[in-house]
Amino acid sequence: MNFADLGLSEQVIRAINEFGLQEPTTVQADVIPAILEGRDVFTIAPQGCGKTMSYVLPVLDIISRKKAQTILIITPNSDCSVTTSDLLALFNKYHEPDMEDGEENISNEANVIIGSPDLLIEVAANGKTDLSKTDILVVDDINLIKKNKQLDNLVKILDMLPATKQNIVYTNRRSRETQDVLERILKAPEEIKVDKNKEAEAQMSARHVNIKRDDRCEEHRVFAATDQEAVNLAAQYKSFNGKVPAFLLVQGLLAEEDKRAETV
Repeated sequence: MNFADLGLSEQVIRAINEFGLQEPTTVQADVIPAILEGRDVFTIAPQGCGKTMSYVLPVLDIISRKKAQTILIITPNSDCSVTTSDLLALFNKYHEPDMEDGEENISNEANVIIGSPDLLIEVAANGKTDLSKTDILVVDDINLIKKNKQLDNLVKILDMLPATKQNIVYTNRRSRETQDVLERILKAPEEIKVDKNKEAEAQMSARHVNIKRDDRCEEHRVFAATDQEAVNLAAQYKSFNGKVPAFLLVQGLLAEEDKRAETV
């Protein structure tokens, strides 16, 4: 099986081929078609099996359809948020923006919000983003969120979200403490389980997408919208015809609007 068999868009396949990814891992082959079909998905998978790419690639496919959707990705910590936003920027290389009268029409671009539960609570409380408009929810990884003592904050975020949306949840193992939250999020999901012996399967692919950066972890790194590393990667790889993509800039644009308002 190759990535082209999974239903991904031509732009995403082109970026995958250029980065030298040969074939999907087990979790990618199982999860990507289910996400593209709009189903709720619950995946139990160990670290290192390629699970992040199993939702990054179909999310990019959704972005390529130029449909103005809000995609919320909740991660256990800021490091995971940065990794996800970096991958989005790298593999979004061939996205073609809508053009209207020679200008990029960002109204048809997806809004991707990435962050840990505590940070998302803070951002929502400050009125910087409206989580009630979420169309697709990704939780990666609910057991690690519990381990980081962020399960209560995750529940608070769920209270802000609409009832009708696609839900995609990952965990590295089943946990009794997360069961009630899982039942609240998922509605008749497709359950996908990846054996631990598949853990090393993604190592070859991972070498192709390693991203160099220092080891600093700022507590309040927001999500992709204010992630300068992701912005720089987007510029380096000429995403959106060399412009910084809208889904990386939404929060930054709002911040600029606030500054302008203060000077009026």
